[in-house]
Amino acid sequence: MTATTWNSTRPWRGVMVATALPLRDDLSVDYDAYAEHVRWLIDNGCDGVVPNGSLGEYQTLTDEERARVVRTAVEAAGDGARVMPGVAAYGSAEARRWAEHAGEAGCGSVLLLPPNAYRADEEAVRAHYAEVATAGVPVVAYNNPIDTKVDLSPAVLARLHGDGNIVAVKEFSGDVRRAYELAELAPELDLLIGADDVLLELAVAGAVGWIAGYPNAFPATCAELYHAAVAGDLATALPLYKSLHPLLRWDSKTEFVQSIKLSMDMVGRRGGPVRPPRAALTGEIETGVRTATEKAVADGHR
Repeated sequence: MTATTWNSTRPWRGVMVATALPLRDDLSVDYDAYAEHVRWLIDNGCDGVVPNGSLGEYQTLTDEERARVVRTAVEAAGDGARVMPGVAAYGSAEARRWAEHAGEAGCGSVLLLPPNAYRADEEAVRAHYAEVATAGVPVVAYNNPIDTKVDLSPAVLARLHGDGNIVAVKEFSGDVRRAYELAELAPELDLLIGADDVLLELAVAGAVGWIAGYPNAFPATCAELYHAAVAGDLATALPLYKSLHPLLRWDSKTEFVQSIKLSMDMVGRRGGPVRPPRAALTGEIETGVRTATEKAVADGHR
């Protein structure tokens, strides 16, 4: 077993898929389709799932729906350690309660954004992570300064890790240079790839996991790409990466939820519609996603 492979002691490593949530035409959650999707991902080489992230449209879910999604994922995965729910909330106490719920469900870790109701300073960020860590479930920080306006810099992450409140970070800033500074400042903090279109760069820089979007549509190929990349097998990884990159880059665009769901629909999965305020893709954006997905299929990805 390598350090970049999922294991029960560090269940945030490996390929953890940020799952899209299948919705029916009336926008209700299709829990049966979601359970089947979780099983399919694991059967096709992925290590676990991350429900209730942004890709899972958690902001549009009721508390009952959000809790049931976690329970469905745990049951479908067959091992709660393979489930890393997103526990983001406007209030730290609410985020802690979601982490407690994850622990009660048997989840192996949770994914936590910094405070995102306002531009929080470092003191507030550290207090937020400290509060959620009291739930006793390993916390993976999520650095997404583009959307949250709060930047978890390598220095801040090192302090959060030094506080004992995070075990890893999902790095979505797109700045791959940070990987090296983070390794210097906090060598025991696990770096997880957070954006599909910098997978190879962060893998080469020492990432030990991938919280991934496009395996929702192409799990087998994405798992192959990840394992080749973290093993330094560039002869295998680079051609796959170049072939998939027209698709992977949609994971970093504003329309990533609709894009991934459309790709799922096109390959015979159940992506389904999105809940407002998101709207279905149209025009050049829809054409771009369809073209990239068709290319991936034609290239034999699955």
